[in-house]
Amino acid sequence: MQISECMTQDVCIVSPQDTLQRAAEIMAEIDAGSLPVGENDRLVGMITDRDIAIRGVGRGHGADAPVAEVMTREIKYCFENEDADDVLDTMADLQVRRLPVLNAAKRLVGIVSLSDLADDETRHAGQTLGEIARSSALHSQQL
Repeated sequence: MQISECMTQDVCIVSPQDTLQRAAEIMAEIDAGSLPVGENDRLVGMITDRDIAIRGVGRGHGADAPVAEVMTREIKYCFENEDADDVLDTMADLQVRRLPVLNAAKRLVGIVSLSDLADDETRHAGQTLGEIARSSALHSQQL
């Protein structure tokens, strides 16, 4: 199965100039923990609820700070014609639960989450979740 068959096509995005409050409001409205950040028809970053809490509030930024100050600029993504199993493997390697989906022209056409893939790939999705949840020095809570 290709990603284009299971991805969510209606993707909410924010701009780098939007406020952290606006990004959080959109996340609450759509019940999501991350949003793509777009500018001039290009994907320029991702912002997560964790970015807002840790890089934003945790570092003294207010609700009116621009998304650009806390977003992740290193974008991990997949292409719409990729195989779902390959994307699940990528998600496990990157330890992420969702990826933006780009077309051949590198334009955002959707977003795919682990739950999108779980319907047809349940066993593999479960293994992927185990890989995503494994301990990582990047997210260690040890001091």
